[in-house]
Amino acid sequence: MIDGVSYVSHEDPAWRGENNYLAMVDLVPFDLRGMVEQLWLREVDEGNGYEIRCIPFYVYGLSLGDIVGKDESETVKQLIRKSGRRVLRVLFAEPRPVADGRSALRRAVGSAGLLSEWNGDRHVAIDVPDISVMQPIFDSVQGEIGSRTAFWEWSDSRVFRSA
Repeated sequence: MIDGVSYVSHEDPAWRGENNYLAMVDLVPFDLRGMVEQLWLREVDEGNGYEIRCIPFYVYGLSLGDIVGKDESETVKQLIRKSGRRVLRVLFAEPRPVADGRSALRRAVGSAGLLSEWNGDRHVAIDVPDISVMQPIFDSVQGEIGSRTAFWEWSDSRVFRSA
């Protein structure tokens, strides 16, 4: 935390490349005051558009592959074009139950050939290029969701807004 701001970073972006940029998204519009998420981007339109190269953990309305615009302060300011992908986010609550679903979820994501990024060991963002492959993912965490030891949401349940 620097100057009262908590930074959320992506240590292993799904589509990390050689020529990536970093830009920030203020999370205030999503009721996360004092938090900023750092996104990995790749320039696609000579400074007029940037492709998101990581799977957003907290920002709503953005997904892997979306094209965004940023300002001179390296802040994402607008969504230019959707990629057609979605993000499913799962948060595992504490304390952990005996039947911990994290391993089952990791196996299901791997078996489905999906990309995911973990923020710590309790919060995962899963790239969803095609909803038809998601049933094993849902099945892997259904028990914990039913017992309220895990929670899920779609990142597009709210639209992207900049601060």
